Amino acid sequence: MSRRAASWILWPVVTLQVVLTISGGLLAVLARPASSLTVGFALDTVGVAIAILASPVVGAFIFWRRPEHPIGWLFCAANLGWAITNFVDPYAMYALVADPGSLPAGKLAAWFYAWPQYISIGLVVLLLLLFPDGTLLSPRWRPVVWLVVSMAAAGAMSSALAAGQIADIGFKINNPLGVEGSVGYVFAVLARLLQPLAVVPLAAAAFSLALRQHRARGQERQQLKWLTSSVGLVSVLVVMEAALPYVSESVMPGWTRVLDEVLIFSVALVPISASIAILKYRLYDIAVLINRALVYGPLSAMLALIYVGGVIGLQAVVRTISGQESTLAVVASTLMIAALFNPLRHRVQAFVDRRFYRKKYDAKRTLEAFSAKLRDETDLATLNGTLVAVVRETMQPAHASLWLRLDKPPRTSAQSSRSRSVQP
Repeated sequence: MSRRAASWILWPVVTLQVVLTISGGLLAVLARPASSLTVGFALDTVGVAIAILASPVVGAFIFWRRPEHPIGWLFCAANLGWAITNFVDPYAMYALVADPGSLPAGKLAAWFYAWPQYISIGLVVLLLLLFPDGTLLSPRWRPVVWLVVSMAAAGAMSSALAAGQIADIGFKINNPLGVEGSVGYVFAVLARLLQPLAVVPLAAAAFSLALRQHRARGQERQQLKWLTSSVGLVSVLVVMEAALPYVSESVMPGWTRVLDEVLIFSVALVPISASIAILKYRLYDIAVLINRALVYGPLSAMLALIYVGGVIGLQAVVRTISGQESTLAVVASTLMIAALFNPLRHRVQAFVDRRFYRKKYDAKRTLEAFSAKLRDETDLATLNGTLVAVVRETMQPAHASLWLRLDKPPRTSAQSSRSRSVQP
């Protein structure tokens, strides 16, 4: 497939996830009464948005550099199912409960909540099995791939066609496309069984990743250690959440809510750890692109906050003094942003270099120190040793040595006359 054709497929998938996630958060606010808009609800909404969008962002960077690599495709598409469920849950609640009839196809939206998450689970497991080079650890893992694909397809189909209520949605509603009779009952039982069994392929993928890290050497081992650690943490939390319903609330009071919050935010650690592997260990050779994103993303956010805060604050001051609105606040805030852009950009760039490009940062500091010493040092032997040490530290060659060529002094006219006089 050409790069152009791949772009026509993948960029709409990434854009769709962004639109669904943001729209789902807005609808969640509209669908709930004001009394339920608590700090916990805000944390849930923000945590879900971060967990969903972190993966396609990393995938987009990988695809930009390596469009043929399957890891970029998997990162981009893995959370599409969860993005869909994150949107259709508040959509259906608003259309059927909060303001009935205000939005069309409310029951169809509720049906879309039932099954896409199984597709996302399957894609996440495949991502972990193939990371980082896009191949399985060995041919022995092929049955695991077929098991993952089969469980994802069976889970999606059984949940889509199961009779009875849709599980885990925010209100009670029967499956509008559920099959009636004994067949629908079989689908419902299968869906209930496959939901906790999804832990099995996730655990297998985590074990594959740990085994790959154990066998890896050198830079690949460093690339894998971040992702392995985050996947191990998420796997433990998933197992705990699956086991928690079987533990009495009196034994672990309040832990269900705490574990849900921790699990939501921890899911984002997987793509974040992959981005750290990309930054620190040059995975897929896209560190420059992510460097720019890390610099200009926080920079844009800070400038936007400063601008909005400046406009609001200055407008309040002007309103207090003169009693009316004025464009002076907008002009002053714009000039302040223009003055702060370069200083803030340099500070953010320095922070990113220190955190993720330490070798580059240390090399720059070493060269600056050597330049200062070069101006003050007069001993040639000391400068020779210092120069070789700086080259070794910054360039890290296999071997470094310094050769100095001493030019012979020019012969004078007296020496030339003396040479001619002694000739026979």
